Amino acid sequence: MLNKFWTFLIMVAIILAFWRSQPEVITQSVLDSTSASVKYAFELIGLMAFWLGVMNVAQKAGLVDLLAKIVQPLTRHIFPSLPKDHPALGFIVLNISANILGLGNAATPFGLKAMEEMQKCNNRKDTASDAMITFLVVNTSCIVIIPATIIGIRYAAGSAAPAEIVMTTFLATCVGMISALFLDSLVRRWKNRGDRTW
Repeated sequence: MLNKFWTFLIMVAIILAFWRSQPEVITQSVLDSTSASVKYAFELIGLMAFWLGVMNVAQKAGLVDLLAKIVQPLTRHIFPSLPKDHPALGFIVLNISANILGLGNAATPFGLKAMEEMQKCNNRKDTASDAMITFLVVNTSCIVIIPATIIGIRYAAGSAAPAEIVMTTFLATCVGMISALFLDSLVRRWKNRGDRTW
């Protein structure tokens, strides 16, 4: 669907450029955007390497296991269908930790592993379990305390104050996550009460 949407936008842009007799605008835009994307990618490598290293050190030092024990009451409440010592809970904590630091790319492998572990105890292999759906909700709407990637992009783009978005990002993601978890809980209760097949 998205491929069709982007194709439509590109075609409209090309038609408008030729209609206004400015085909050179397309070439210039392509060159500028590809050059900028390579520049930003190289400038973000250092930042991503630093935070991924921090996550790796924290994992090997046992800090992730400690964090998992601290947030266990919360994860047990959010994921009531998972057994107490289920391996997916550790990957869920790692995923949430990476998202809290604004490292969506680093969170992806942990999210995939969490889903893989949750699928093992899923009775209906062709349908996502309640825990899997809730995890998607948490992953998508996770609180971000340090939006490291966005700060890096703003810095690379020449922002005078790249970190000024920290508080607004934190407040917005708090509201988003609380709302998402509330709706997830509401829909799950409604579904289970009515015994409906989704």
